[in-house]
Amino acid sequence: MRRWLLDPPRSVAALVSVASALAYGVLALRHFARFEVRSWDLAIFEQAVAGYAHLSVPVVDVKGPGFNILGDHFSPITAVLAPAYRLVPDPRTLLIAQVALIAWAIFVVTALAVRRLGTGPGALIGVLCATSFGVQSAVDAEFHEVAFAAPLLALAGAAWVERRPAAVAAWSIPLVLVKEDLGITVIVIGALLWWAGERRLGAITAGCGLAGFLLAVVVVLPAVNASGQYAYSGALGGGGGLAATLAAEPLTKGATLLLTFAITGLAALWSPWAWVVVPTFLWRFAGDVPTYWGIEWHYSLVLMPVVFCAAVEAMEQRPRTRWLLPVAVGVSAVLFALSPLTELADPGLYRDTPRAAAAREAIALIPEGASVETDIALLSHVVTDHRAYWTGTIGDVTPDYVLFDTWAGIGSPLYPQMWAEEKYGGTWTTLHSADGIVLAHRAR
Repeated sequence: MRRWLLDPPRSVAALVSVASALAYGVLALRHFARFEVRSWDLAIFEQAVAGYAHLSVPVVDVKGPGFNILGDHFSPITAVLAPAYRLVPDPRTLLIAQVALIAWAIFVVTALAVRRLGTGPGALIGVLCATSFGVQSAVDAEFHEVAFAAPLLALAGAAWVERRPAAVAAWSIPLVLVKEDLGITVIVIGALLWWAGERRLGAITAGCGLAGFLLAVVVVLPAVNASGQYAYSGALGGGGGLAATLAAEPLTKGATLLLTFAITGLAALWSPWAWVVVPTFLWRFAGDVPTYWGIEWHYSLVLMPVVFCAAVEAMEQRPRTRWLLPVAVGVSAVLFALSPLTELADPGLYRDTPRAAAAREAIALIPEGASVETDIALLSHVVTDHRAYWTGTIGDVTPDYVLFDTWAGIGSPLYPQMWAEEKYGGTWTTLHSADGIVLAHRAR
């Protein structure tokens, strides 16, 4: 153990990754405790993992009654979390798991940088990766399956820099189990191995990526989805066509592209490994969904280990690019000023709000196993012990309870009891109403 601690790459990487895990863990858990609105994705993934944990189909009622999540995105790797969730069935299990996966990626990138560039520059690159906008936005957006891609891409990138082609392939191929689009990323990695002279290994890697992509998009997703097709095929290009969508919002897309490399001082552009970002940018910029285009949300997480491993290779092979580190620091400092991590210095983060207390009181009144219709603001807090439905996709189900945050401004009904009586009929009783949180129950 003492020898391990005295090894600079491991000790420095451990320090950076553990500090990152603690910071992001506090941020994620405090956001959850304060009932801060993010999205419905945490609830979606919890229902999916709960299905795996009970050796059942990953049904996600949040997406619609009886909806099999394997008809939405191909992310069977989330089943890895099933044992931990079975032991601790709680949405925070997923939040902590994501933080751990990201910390693993940060450890790999930092250790690589210290090994190849020395302790000072290596530690700095590790910190820049740990505080990068892609990492911060992913934690701020709660849990997503791409958290599994972060350590895999970091390990593959480190293997590329250290000329270990078999390890590059071994760490890359499992990406096809993370999300369907990452099969194309695996194809690009295979092409890079081919270009580097590893013809057979490159062909095998690219073939696995193509097979994984086609299996997901052509076979599994259409077979499981109720519409019989890949649910997101219509998002590519949208109504205006692919070329028009790619050309839309050039300032936003250009800024995202520039910032992704600017956080390395543009050094990553001198490495062939930078080509690995291309598939992710293509599907994001071709998608007719504005949230894909910027630096918010979780979409840039998979790019962070790629560009920092690429920067390490560039700085090692072309020492003059090390002078770009101050540029990277400057860009990162500007972005950090308005980043989620700055909330850690706000005393308010560590205090519960009256709204959070009211929400807990309301949820405590709902019996375990009861069906609940709710909104995005409260969804992640009722999934664990109840049959939870989102009000926008509940379909023909009549719930036992309706629970809404009437002050959140997210389209929830202002008078849930009256709204429920009009929608479902019968007599409903308001059981709790405080600080905008309203719980109503259907009389039997």
